[in-house]
Amino acid sequence: MPPVIEASVVRHVARLSRLALSEDEVTTMQRELSGILEHVDLVQELDLSEVPPTTHAVPLQNVLRPDEPRPGLPLEEAMRSAPDRQGDSFGVGRLG
Repeated sequence: MPPVIEASVVRHVARLSRLALSEDEVTTMQRELSGILEHVDLVQELDLSEVPPTTHAVPLQNVLRPDEPRPGLPLEEAMRSAPDRQGDSFGVGRLG
């Protein structure tokens, strides 16, 4: 089956994406993108009316450790590399 996407479209998308593609790469992308569109067409032919919408293919769970308070850096250590210290705070320049 010939590619569905024309080479000129691949070149246009590559230019918009700031990609420099050789002619061999254009041909490869043309074939690969056409294959993706063919798969999308196959999925669109399926009756998915009984399939509930999902946001994730697998259930998610929180894998982070629980928050536990602990001491932070001492003030002097935190401020040691501050280029502009103003008392106990970092000094920043004016905006605008």
